[in-house]
Order: sequence, then structure tokens, then C-alpha cells
Amino acid sequence: MSGVTFHAWCDASVKVDAFTAAIRRLLGDDARCTPRPPTPGDGRWTGWTDAPVTEVVELLRTKFTAKSGAVLSGTGHGSSGEKFWLRMECYGADYSSGTWRPEVLLGGDLPGFPDLEGEDRDHYEVVFPGGERSWPGEAAYAALYQQAICEHALLCICAPDESKRVTAGGMSSGRWYAPLEIAGTYHLDGNVARDLVLSWMYIHEGERIEHVAGLPMDTLAARIEAAPKGTRIGVATNAKHRTEHIIIDREATSTKLGWPLHPGALRRGPRKRLPTDVELSREDVLAALQTPPAVLLEALEASAVPDQDWLDAEAIARAMIDAEKKGEATSEIYWPDGTHVQFLKHHAPYHVRRLPNGGVLLATHPYRTLWQLWADALLLLGIRT
Repeated sequence: MSGVTFHAWCDASVKVDAFTAAIRRLLGDDARCTPRPPTPGDGRWTGWTDAPVTEVVELLRTKFTAKSGAVLSGTGHGSSGEKFWLRMECYGADYSSGTWRPEVLLGGDLPGFPDLEGEDRDHYEVVFPGGERSWPGEAAYAALYQQAICEHALLCICAPDESKRVTAGGMSSGRWYAPLEIAGTYHLDGNVARDLVLSWMYIHEGERIEHVAGLPMDTLAARIEAAPKGTRIGVATNAKHRTEHIIIDREATSTKLGWPLHPGALRRGPRKRLPTDVELSREDVLAALQTPPAVLLEALEASAVPDQDWLDAEAIARAMIDAEKKGEATSEIYWPDGTHVQFLKHHAPYHVRRLPNGGVLLATHPYRTLWQLWADALLLLGIRT
């Protein structure tokens, strides 16, 4: 994983306003950034490496069209003053560069996030209160910071103000994959069943999430009802297994016979099921759609209780933070290694947040996916056994 990516969908008529609001919220009006031209062939920004955010925002508002694409990078600011490098992108509905079409229509990413397999590592100066290392404590120490940054960035892109322009969003480690197979989702209307519906569209129908995220739920539900009774899809339970699917999809579409049938498609038809997948049935998804959104949300909240392994690790991490604040001697560790990664893939906490704008955020650490949260909630409701 080269970075954590954030995706958002909104109506084309408000896309520039949504993008500029996210820029201002994450970077700040007084900041400077490095932009690229908003319009193909326009050299306005060539060589402009230290541009005021206010000028970039004004240029986007006056020059951006349906055929435009804009990319900028700068220093983002967390809710508690943390700083992180961020790249943000926005593309018009008709933007293309040769045969390439953008995957991200509105969003951003944290390019420097540690690699999922531990190949790219950061070093931390930490305090061990008892003088003894704790691998779970170290994992929790870093995860507390990383999850806060990631959730903050996703919310700043999806809900930077009270305008309610963005209706759906996601946090991943690449493209906008099936919501059940990524680390975070945003729902403006609070209807969290969208995670299940969009996952079905991605896995069974071969649709790109950004192509269908803005469709009404009734329209999406009709597509699922049209599938034969008893139809099942295979859901990847972690990022490693999701990557296996991505490779298979890429190979299947590498020849003309396998090319998707329209620009919004990822592949032709259902995704191949792998032995490591878990099954989700058409009837499971339809039952969730028939469940009141408030009941689904309560089941997710009940399922988001952290396990004892995380609670023990978090207690150690909090003690490390307190000792650091007291000025105790620090030690250098490299993070992550395989032990850190495996711990977070199985124990990182789930957060279910009801937002002031009426929306809902579901999130976990980028090394984990939302699948287990949803599996537990569906089991609690008796929808899935």
C-alpha cells in the first residue's frame, strides 16, 4: 500500500465547490501548495510550485470545466494540529488523457502512509514506561494517531462544511473498491445499507463505485432484485485477498475480449470467487435493505465494541503517551513490521460516528477492512448466520 486514498461523490454541478471547500478545510486559506494545470493544454500553472491556496481556489472556480482535471499537493492539518503531506485531485466528468480516464473524481490521498507489507517503514521515538517493549502497545500507539488523521481527512473531503454537497465517500488503499473491502465509508443520508448495495454492484455487476455511488437506492435495489434467487458473491476479508482479486481482474481485462462493456464498468460480469472469500447472498443484501436504517446503524454500533486485545494494547499506548509527555527517555522503533501489521489487521477498532450533518462515518485502521464489522452486525440482526 503506497498510500491511503479518500474518495467522494457529488453532483457534477457542485464538484468544484466541494473540491475547493475540501482544499480550504485541509490546507487552510493561508497555506501554499503545488498545483498542476486545471485544464489540459493550459500552461497557466507551469512551473508554479509555491502557489497561495486562495489563488488556486479562485482559478479553479473560474477555469474548471467538465473536461478539466486538477491535482495539487501541500501540507494538511489534523484536528489536533498534526501535519501530513496530502495530494488532492478533482476531475470533470468528461476528462480524459488519451485512453486514460481518472479513477478518482473527487478526493485525495496520503502518499507517505507506511506500506501494508511493512516494506516502507517509519521510525518513531517512543517511551516504554516499564522499560519493556510491547508489540501490541507499539501498534496501538501508532494506530491512534493514524486513524485520527485518516478519519479527519475523509471527513474534510466529504463534509468540509455544512453544505452537504458530497453524498457518499470512502477510504481505501488505491481505487474506490467495494465498501465492504475498504477501511472507511461516508453516508450523508445515514443509510449505511449503501455499503452492501455498492459492494454487490462492484463484485457481482462489475461496476466501478464512482460510476454508481450517486444512483438512488431504489435503482440499485432493483438491480439486486433482478439477480436470480440464491445468487451469492465472494467478499474478500482483508486487503491481501482483495489484492488477489484486483490482479485477476486486471489480467481478465488485459485483452480486447475481456474489456468492460462501458466506461463505468470494471469488468464483464461477476468477479471470480476465491477460496479465501466469504459468501454474501442476494437475500442477505435485500434483507438488509428492508431493515430500517436506524436499526442497521444500531447493530453496527453494537458490533463496534473493541476486543480485549485492543483494550489491553490501547492501555499500554496511552501509558506510553503519558510517559512521553512527562519527558521520560525515548527509544527508537521502526514501524510497522509484520507483528504490528497482523495485530492491526485483526484488532484495530471500528468507529461508527453519527455526524452533526446527519451523516454517518464507518471507519477502521487502513490495514483492516469493514467486513468484520458488517458480518457481526448482520449476525446480530439474524440476517446472516
